[in-house]
Amino acid sequence: MNFTKNSIKSGVKEFLIFGVKQARAAIFAGSFFLLLFISNHISLWGLARYDFLFLAAIAIQAILYFTKLETKDEVKVIFLFHIIGLVLELYKTSPGVGSWSYPEDAFFKIATVPLYSGFMYAAIGSYISQAWKIFKLELTNYNHYLLSVLLCFLIYLNFFTNHYIYDFRIFLILAVFIFFWKTKVYFTVTVKRWTLPLNLSFLLIAFFIWIAENISTYFGAWQYPNQVHAWAVVSTQKITSWFLMVIISFILIAYLKHFKKDILKKF
Repeated sequence: MNFTKNSIKSGVKEFLIFGVKQARAAIFAGSFFLLLFISNHISLWGLARYDFLFLAAIAIQAILYFTKLETKDEVKVIFLFHIIGLVLELYKTSPGVGSWSYPEDAFFKIATVPLYSGFMYAAIGSYISQAWKIFKLELTNYNHYLLSVLLCFLIYLNFFTNHYIYDFRIFLILAVFIFFWKTKVYFTVTVKRWTLPLNLSFLLIAFFIWIAENISTYFGAWQYPNQVHAWAVVSTQKITSWFLMVIISFILIAYLKHFKKDILKKF
């Protein structure tokens, strides 16, 4: 009985610490959501809300860097994902595509896209990068990095071509599951090492991003065509889109945390 009670107590403690560390890993995303919420309830002294979010996101990123919560290499990779997301935004919000739109004005924008939007993609990269450090992630059976880069390229390409030719999403998802079928991620909360199939990790991250997306659209961060007149729950199909986008972010971070590290060990 004591063993059972101690086990439950230990398990609860482990779970609570896990939650705290998850919140710590999502510090950029969490800060951004907080700003998104309060920007609807405070005076911005004539500054457009999207511009406020852009400037605030830069400030958050600077704080993370100068407090050494993010390294220079991590900032570079996150910035690259920011650019990848911004290019995708320009295409998806263009008049000929119109997958979603930004209903408010902004000074800091390129064509149809306010510049703060890239930071929403950067938040994914920041979370994965922080979680890698905080939970001391290790990968097993992660081979053929160059092939994963090719897979990453095909995923990104499909986001552009699916409006004009067949959407290969289902085949790309199948390829991801096959490619990472044997890959597991090991992580530490306190002392004990835990493990998850990497594919399951991708699904969990994509699901929580979808939840965050619902919150973001509710607060007017952007809107889908079916949300123009009244807010509606984002289609669950978007989970598959985020699943694939997470792969791109993961592979970029994996280069920094895993592949590049192995190269440096050889010299």
